[in-house]
Amino acid sequence: MTAHQETAPRPPHQVLDGTDIARVITRIAHEIVERAKGAEDVVLLGIHTRGVHLARRLHTRLAQITGQDIPLGTLDITMYRDDLRLKPARALEHTEIPSGGIDGRLVVLVDDVLFSGRTIRAALDALNDIGRPRAVQLAVLVDRGHRELPIRADYVGKNLPTSLREAVQVRLSDRDGVDAVLVGDRDFAAASRSARTEQDAQAMAAQATESHLPE
Repeated sequence: MTAHQETAPRPPHQVLDGTDIARVITRIAHEIVERAKGAEDVVLLGIHTRGVHLARRLHTRLAQITGQDIPLGTLDITMYRDDLRLKPARALEHTEIPSGGIDGRLVVLVDDVLFSGRTIRAALDALNDIGRPRAVQLAVLVDRGHRELPIRADYVGKNLPTSLREAVQVRLSDRDGVDAVLVGDRDFAAASRSARTEQDAQAMAAQATESHLPE
């Protein structure tokens, strides 16, 4: 075995498929109804990006279980992150709060992966500028551990012990064309993201060129 082969990053392996994710959403929805005693005052807020798609699915399941239209919104935490100076500028997403607001309500934040806890800290800061909920709970598809802040999830789809050298990739059909949770080497994940970014850039350049070709 060569040195290159020894250090080559391993491709990710799948730990959840579409059926698993659907089952998790259903279970979390039932847990919310049980803990909230009917979910009458629940407001769902999905954290961009994949947390929004998960919140929409959770909203659908809650409606099927309770027969109620649970208020649903989205939360952009970009300007509340504590790493703004350390990473490239990010595009702002859209925060959408239901018309009834969040004051006095039970807000359930929804995200895909709980890791260091810094994303959720930023979400709590963003909520503080929007209103004063009665309580805030957190639902995540995956909890991979390695917390840096004293934050825990109230509803967890799967506890997934990982090393810091690994990356967890959540793919949702609404955005990625397939439902899956993958775990692999961080270097492999970074290379995959770079490849996708390059492919997207090439596709956009080709479209731009085509649009300017003379007829």
